[in-house]
Amino acid sequence: MANITHYNPFDDLFKDFGKGFWIRPAALPGETDLAIKIDVNEDDKAFTVKADIPGVKKEDIKVDVDDERIAVSAEVKREREEKKGEKVVYSERSYGMVSRSFTLPAAVDAKGAKAEYKDGVLNLTLPKKSNGSAKRVEIS
Repeated sequence: MANITHYNPFDDLFKDFGKGFWIRPAALPGETDLAIKIDVNEDDKAFTVKADIPGVKKEDIKVDVDDERIAVSAEVKREREEKKGEKVVYSERSYGMVSRSFTLPAAVDAKGAKAEYKDGVLNLTLPKKSNGSAKRVEIS
Protein backbone atom coordinates (compact mmCIF):
# COMPACT_ATOMS: atom_id res chain seq x y z
CA MET A 1 0.00 0.00 0.00
CA ALA A 2 1.33 3.53 -0.85
CA ASN A 3 2.08 6.10 1.83
CA ILE A 4 0.58 9.52 1.37
CA THR A 5 2.69 12.47 2.51
CA HIS A 6 1.91 16.14 2.77
CA TYR A 7 4.02 18.34 0.40
CA ASN A 8 4.84 21.91 1.40
CA PRO A 9 6.44 23.89 -1.47
CA PHE A 10 7.95 26.41 0.99
CA ASP A 11 10.12 23.69 2.55
CA ASP A 12 12.25 23.56 -0.62
CA LEU A 13 12.20 27.33 -1.10
CA PHE A 14 13.89 28.12 2.25
CA LYS A 15 15.83 24.88 2.66
CA ASP A 16 19.22 26.30 1.55
CA PHE A 17 18.63 29.84 2.79
CA GLY A 18 20.86 29.49 5.85
CA LYS A 19 23.69 27.57 4.16
CA GLY A 20 26.46 30.08 3.52
CA PHE A 21 24.10 33.06 3.51
CA TRP A 22 25.97 34.91 6.26
CA ILE A 23 29.45 33.88 5.08
CA ARG A 24 29.66 36.19 2.06
CA PRO A 25 30.57 39.81 2.87
CA ALA A 26 27.96 42.39 2.01
CA ALA A 27 28.91 45.24 -0.30
CA LEU A 28 28.12 48.78 0.69
CA PRO A 29 25.92 50.87 -1.63
CA GLY A 30 27.92 52.18 -4.56
CA GLU A 31 30.75 49.72 -3.91
CA THR A 32 31.64 47.14 -6.54
CA ASP A 33 33.59 43.95 -6.15
CA LEU A 34 36.92 43.98 -7.94
CA ALA A 35 37.52 40.63 -9.56
CA ILE A 36 39.81 39.80 -12.44
CA LYS A 37 37.67 38.56 -15.31
CA ILE A 38 39.50 36.75 -18.11
CA ASP A 39 39.03 35.51 -21.66
CA VAL A 40 41.46 32.90 -23.01
CA ASN A 41 41.84 32.14 -26.71
CA GLU A 42 44.12 29.56 -28.28
CA ASP A 43 45.61 29.05 -31.73
CA ASP A 44 48.33 26.71 -32.99
CA LYS A 45 51.21 28.87 -31.72
CA ALA A 46 50.00 30.77 -28.64
CA PHE A 47 47.39 31.56 -26.03
CA THR A 48 45.88 35.03 -25.88
CA VAL A 49 44.53 36.20 -22.53
CA LYS A 50 42.48 39.34 -21.90
CA ALA A 51 42.05 40.24 -18.24
CA ASP A 52 39.83 43.07 -17.03
CA ILE A 53 41.56 44.91 -14.17
CA PRO A 54 40.05 48.42 -14.14
CA GLY A 55 41.34 51.26 -11.99
CA VAL A 56 44.78 49.76 -11.37
CA LYS A 57 48.17 51.15 -12.43
CA LYS A 58 50.30 48.88 -14.61
CA GLU A 59 53.12 49.10 -12.03
CA ASP A 60 50.80 47.40 -9.52
CA ILE A 61 50.12 44.35 -11.73
CA LYS A 62 52.22 41.19 -11.64
CA VAL A 63 52.06 38.28 -14.09
CA ASP A 64 53.85 35.02 -13.27
CA VAL A 65 54.26 32.21 -15.80
CA ASP A 66 55.29 28.72 -14.68
CA ASP A 67 54.87 26.13 -17.44
CA GLU A 68 51.09 25.99 -17.99
CA ARG A 69 50.22 27.82 -14.74
CA ILE A 70 49.49 31.56 -15.06
CA ALA A 71 49.02 33.88 -12.07
CA VAL A 72 47.84 37.49 -12.35
CA SER A 73 47.76 39.70 -9.26
CA ALA A 74 47.19 43.41 -8.71
CA GLU A 75 47.39 45.82 -5.81
CA VAL A 76 44.19 47.84 -5.57
CA LYS A 77 44.26 51.37 -4.17
CA ARG A 78 41.01 53.30 -4.14
CA GLU A 79 40.52 56.73 -2.67
CA ARG A 80 37.32 58.71 -2.73
CA GLU A 81 36.62 62.06 -1.13
CA GLU A 82 33.63 64.40 -1.04
CA LYS A 83 34.00 68.06 -0.14
CA LYS A 84 31.57 70.84 0.64
CA GLY A 85 33.44 74.06 0.22
CA GLU A 86 36.79 73.65 1.97
CA LYS A 87 35.64 70.95 4.46
CA VAL A 88 35.94 67.23 3.81
CA VAL A 89 32.52 65.72 4.46
CA TYR A 90 33.23 62.15 3.42
CA SER A 91 36.45 60.24 2.78
CA GLU A 92 36.95 56.57 1.99
CA ARG A 93 40.16 54.69 1.26
CA SER A 94 40.56 51.01 0.52
CA TYR A 95 43.63 48.97 -0.26
CA GLY A 96 44.05 45.31 -1.02
CA MET A 97 45.18 42.59 -3.38
CA VAL A 98 43.23 40.79 -6.03
CA SER A 99 44.56 37.75 -7.87
CA ARG A 100 43.57 35.10 -10.34
CA SER A 101 45.46 31.99 -11.38
CA PHE A 102 44.59 29.36 -13.95
CA THR A 103 46.11 26.44 -15.79
CA LEU A 104 46.39 26.29 -19.56
CA PRO A 105 46.23 22.99 -21.49
CA ALA A 106 49.85 23.34 -22.69
CA ALA A 107 53.12 24.75 -21.32
CA VAL A 108 54.01 28.36 -22.14
CA ASP A 109 57.36 29.79 -23.29
CA ALA A 110 57.87 32.33 -20.50
CA LYS A 111 60.74 34.06 -22.33
CA GLY A 112 58.53 34.84 -25.33
CA ALA A 113 55.54 36.01 -23.27
CA LYS A 114 54.32 39.57 -23.82
CA ALA A 115 52.01 41.70 -21.68
CA GLU A 116 50.36 45.04 -22.41
CA TYR A 117 48.01 47.02 -20.14
CA LYS A 118 45.76 49.65 -21.66
CA ASP A 119 42.39 51.12 -20.64
CA GLY A 120 41.92 48.66 -17.77
CA VAL A 121 42.55 45.56 -19.90
CA LEU A 122 45.66 43.40 -19.59
CA ASN A 123 46.51 41.61 -22.85
CA LEU A 124 48.84 38.61 -22.61
CA THR A 125 50.36 36.76 -25.54
CA LEU A 126 51.73 33.44 -24.31
CA PRO A 127 53.53 31.33 -26.94
CA LYS A 128 53.29 27.56 -26.51
CA LYS A 129 56.31 25.49 -25.53
CA SER A 130 57.01 21.82 -24.91
CA ASN A 131 59.07 22.40 -21.72
CA GLY A 132 59.01 25.50 -19.53
CA SER A 133 60.57 27.51 -16.75
CA ALA A 134 59.14 30.12 -14.41
CA LYS A 135 59.49 33.84 -15.21
CA ARG A 136 57.79 37.12 -14.25
CA VAL A 137 56.48 39.02 -17.31
CA GLU A 138 57.11 42.78 -17.49
CA ILE A 139 54.13 44.90 -18.54
CA SER A 140 54.53 47.61 -21.15
